[in-house]
Amino acid sequence: MRWIVRSTTVACAVALLAPTSPAAAASPISLTSGFYVNPNSAPATWARNNPGDSRSARIQSSIGSKPIARWFGNDANIGSTVANYAGAADGQDRLPVLVAYNIPNRDACGGHSGGGAGSAAAYRTWISGFAAGIGTKPAVVVVEPDALAAYGCLDQAKRDEMAGLLRYATEQLKAKAPNTYAYLDAGNAGWGTPSTMAYRLNEAGVANIRGFSVNVSNYYTTSQSATYANSINGFLGTARPFVIDTSRNANGRNSDPDGWCNPAGARLGVTAQTGGGAEMLLWVKTPGVSDGPCGIAPTTPAGTFDPDLAVRLITGT
Repeated sequence: MRWIVRSTTVACAVALLAPTSPAAAASPISLTSGFYVNPNSAPATWARNNPGDSRSARIQSSIGSKPIARWFGNDANIGSTVANYAGAADGQDRLPVLVAYNIPNRDACGGHSGGGAGSAAAYRTWISGFAAGIGTKPAVVVVEPDALAAYGCLDQAKRDEMAGLLRYATEQLKAKAPNTYAYLDAGNAGWGTPSTMAYRLNEAGVANIRGFSVNVSNYYTTSQSATYANSINGFLGTARPFVIDTSRNANGRNSDPDGWCNPAGARLGVTAQTGGGAEMLLWVKTPGVSDGPCGIAPTTPAGTFDPDLAVRLITGT
């Protein structure tokens, strides 16, 4: 809880030196001492539960011991679940990265991770509890990966509903999680145009929060992703900070049209850090967790940890 003691000083410094951020009273980066490592991430749990497997030590060393975002979906007790997770990080003076992933019509284009809240009302209740669970604790939140990029796979009524729910999410995070940097997801360098994405970000309330995220669960290089994000900023009206998912992007994306789904030859990218061409480079997608029953993991469902996928990301094969 050391961040509470120094929060007044940091808040003054940020107000003088940092761009205006309506969502944050103080920088969660400055209020903590590095990124939180979740001891119960999928790779860490697998390694702990399989000590005799020849892959275990390597997976723990290269993946399980690193800061990785935790994804949160449908949960009747979302407020306490988030509070416990953010509290565990706060107890270590570390910065947790959370992903809000429960919007209705989730993964509308890919379908492998479909689902989400059963109604707009259910989502509003869920995201309100999610934000309240963070409260004043420092955190980073990536808001609803793929939601804005998938507009083209929805009819107009569902697009309008999604935009309204995303605006509500940004308002809740702004009001209830003042020491959180939240980022609306803006797809990736191969999905839509920067001008279209900028329009959608504005429509969805990006002005209420810190900024936007790119390349979540994808494989574009950091350079390609930064170029895409900077192009979006050229159309936003007011440029916003952005973060890049580098969890699996060291080798970039291959030429396969379906190269977003467990492609061969992918490799772990740089681990979580501030800077590096963005406000932060983060492991948002958990390395080793399948994108779906496709690519080099044709029988592994989306969201399932596969040790063979993990090892191939370590070796780049």
